[in-house]
Amino acid sequence: MLHILTQIARTGNRSEAPPTDEGALRVEREHIQAEILQILGKALMIRQVDAGSCNGCELEIHALNNPCYNIEGLGIKFVASPRHADMLLVTGPVTRNMEVALRRTYDAVPGPKLVVAVGDCGCNGGIFGESYASCGGVGKVLPVDVVIPGCPPEPIEILRGILVAVGRIASKHAQASARDNA
Repeated sequence: MLHILTQIARTGNRSEAPPTDEGALRVEREHIQAEILQILGKALMIRQVDAGSCNGCELEIHALNNPCYNIEGLGIKFVASPRHADMLLVTGPVTRNMEVALRRTYDAVPGPKLVVAVGDCGCNGGIFGESYASCGGVGKVLPVDVVIPGCPPEPIEILRGILVAVGRIASKHAQASARDNA
């Protein structure tokens, strides 16, 4: 319990100021949207899975949909079915009860698929760690492509992690086409 209180005191207030230069942000949005369409040929579809988190990361992920970040305007959408997803965005340590469900969700995502672990808990188990009730981080259950540390990470960091993952999709496509041409 002392560890949790220390972390709360160290973290402090997690709110952030809105972006100041709307013009630069608009140009960056257009560049990001063009890059996503060039790599995928369509919008990026994300299935978000809460594997046992405290919901701090989910609040920051939901902030990506507000007018400040407008993630859907970038061509990134959240979907309800893993069969429509390109990426899994997983939060929290994987509880033993969610382990099978998370694997089934991963198996339902068509390839090439990406997994992004969000928050300290998703990266390494965080304050929950590994125990009789928790498998630990997402990497103990699924192959993880990108980790986004933080407790919780800021929305802009989550967006950066998603964009790094999109870059990995481009490299996977390039490797696949190189194998096909060889």
